[in-house]
Amino acid sequence: MTDVAILGATGYSALELIKILLRHPAARIRTLTSRQEGEPKISEVHPSLTGRLDLRCGPMDLDSIAEQCPCVFSALPQSASMEVAPILLERGTKVIDFSADYRLRDPAVYEHWYGSAHTDRDHLGEAVYGLPELYSEKIAPARLVANPGCYPTSAILALAPLLQLGLIEPAGIVVDSKSGVSGAGRTPKLTAHFPECNESLSAYNVGRHRHTPEIDQVLSDVAGEAIEVVFTPHLVPMDRGILTTIYARPTGSAGEDVLLEQLTAFYRDKPFVRVVSHLPATKDSVGTNFCDITLRVVRGYVVIVSCLDNLVKGAAGQAVQNFNLMYGHDETTALM
Repeated sequence: MTDVAILGATGYSALELIKILLRHPAARIRTLTSRQEGEPKISEVHPSLTGRLDLRCGPMDLDSIAEQCPCVFSALPQSASMEVAPILLERGTKVIDFSADYRLRDPAVYEHWYGSAHTDRDHLGEAVYGLPELYSEKIAPARLVANPGCYPTSAILALAPLLQLGLIEPAGIVVDSKSGVSGAGRTPKLTAHFPECNESLSAYNVGRHRHTPEIDQVLSDVAGEAIEVVFTPHLVPMDRGILTTIYARPTGSAGEDVLLEQLTAFYRDKPFVRVVSHLPATKDSVGTNFCDITLRVVRGYVVIVSCLDNLVKGAAGQAVQNFNLMYGHDETTALM
């Protein structure tokens, strides 16, 4: 049994993480932290946990946490994780980080896209990108895992096989994504206010979204050459889910059946990627750790559709998938 702590336990992703860990046979939630005053019970913050978990959300005492918990899930915002991770690592605690603080290898790229300097450059080279379908062998022995962003998960899983196998052109890839409002987090924002987003569909951060360099970095690794996608996110008036549609040029004349067969073969031993023949919808994967992928060949383009739950495969479920690899459990434990 591994005692774990969750830093920043009041958000949507943390709630999903708690729900998953409560059914995990080899993990026990020992400590929860938050910045809320009064140390509320987690069931007061998330009423759905009433009768299931009554721990209080305390202050972030890193010495105590490191002493009690061999593993910490950090659901802290950008720039906060890089302040606590070095301290925990120094004390022998493993860290699974939900923020973007350790996803980008180049601190200059981080500074350009996130607008602040990276204060823990010593651990950037050690951090492993936590996408199990591509990096499971590196994740297993890791001390510091950078949990991927939700948009990048949907885009990378869809594109990686086709780029690695040389089936699509590396240039001119367009990634068009739609996300539910929970992707904006639990902190109130005007754009996520009900009268602002209900019955409305809007693009945002066009050409400036912070997940762009993350997508580029991993796909460049896979392709063995520089990849720069055109990524456009949209806000959809639904609670959760991501639907990503990708446009790429094929390198040959392979038809839909052949390309689908290649996708299927690539993910044959990956339990949480479902290559399907139908066009997936967000409701197909909501509440699950699955990413559903299919494709069509249309007028000289390969159109790939990818679908997942932004709070599970895009966050908490993927974090537990990484935890399972790091501690030698079956990858699907508590996730099926």
